Amino acid sequence: MRKRSKYKPKHVLLNPVGFVLESISPVNSHTAFMLDLKIKNHGALETLTKGKAKHADIDVLISMVNMTEAFARLGFGKDYSDVVRDGLQALRDVGKRGAVSGSFVLKAHEMNALNTVMELHDAQMDVVTLKDMDAAIALVREEYRLKKMTPILEKQK
Repeated sequence: MRKRSKYKPKHVLLNPVGFVLESISPVNSHTAFMLDLKIKNHGALETLTKGKAKHADIDVLISMVNMTEAFARLGFGKDYSDVVRDGLQALRDVGKRGAVSGSFVLKAHEMNALNTVMELHDAQMDVVTLKDMDAAIALVREEYRLKKMTPILEKQK
């Protein structure tokens, strides 16, 4: 069997100027995307506050809080790192209880923390560009790849 070449051709941009202009456009200019994202995020939080959340809703909220943390690390809302920390802790706590009991029920301080982090996420999405969003997604993926993220439920030994 012949050894395969490691060469992979680079992606060719058909419209490099359009790519650059698109990357500096604000995310909130893409109204259909923003509307879908807000409905998904706020819907997941609403089902959690009603006590009807499923694992998919928790996954949506985890993604939202991870992006909020990544934006804060990139400088968007750096002053609100305590809000992000409290939101992450609240999500971890409700996730641990839900993994054990099978139902996700919020306590009052967790609901407040998640509402505040949701407001911060919405505010961040109003000011970031697509390039910033790509950088935040890359940061979250890299943290996940390096296993630097704290899991919701620690593995039992």
